[in-house]
Amino acid sequence: MKLLHIDSSVLGHNSISRQVSAAVVDRLAKATPGLDITYRDVASAPLGHLSGSHLAAAQGVPADAALQPDLAAGQAVLEEFLAANVVVIGAPMYNFSIPSQLKAWIDRIAVAGKTFKYSATGVEGLAGGKRVIIAVSRGNFYGAGAPAAAYEHVETYLRSVFGFIGVTNLEIIAADGVQAGPDHREKAIAAALQAATDLRAA
Repeated sequence: MKLLHIDSSVLGHNSISRQVSAAVVDRLAKATPGLDITYRDVASAPLGHLSGSHLAAAQGVPADAALQPDLAAGQAVLEEFLAANVVVIGAPMYNFSIPSQLKAWIDRIAVAGKTFKYSATGVEGLAGGKRVIIAVSRGNFYGAGAPAAAYEHVETYLRSVFGFIGVTNLEIIAADGVQAGPDHREKAIAAALQAATDLRAA
């Protein structure tokens, strides 16, 4: 059993999403003897954002030497994702959406012919056999009926993109309203950590 752990917060040890994603991995590791864990921090070691040169290289156009390390890194993250049975992602909300570093990672795993394919009947996701757990942290309240619900583009985006590649049953653990005051922050973190502890085994 292989688990891929992705963190994307730029806050380091002060990050709530990192704290919760680590708790998720700890829970699954304790419940799954021999679990093979790969960790990637896309904030501290970011991938380059896609450019015309990346897309040209994907079409077989020779890339210059300066781009080769980034192309190799992109291939490595794709292979890590394809090999994983379980994927755990720490995804904080920045300006209503995911960190750009996490988007750069997603751009390297959403690859036609690898994680999805086009056909005469539409798009078919190829990664549906994976379990994906997302640890989300948000400063405000964005649940259904909340005044800011229309601004929520973390969970909604991730459900869409992972659904596109075949993962339709994302497990979301959210710490909401962490900027609403110290008391609520503590309660939100505690609830999220408890949810991580209560996860079913891998």
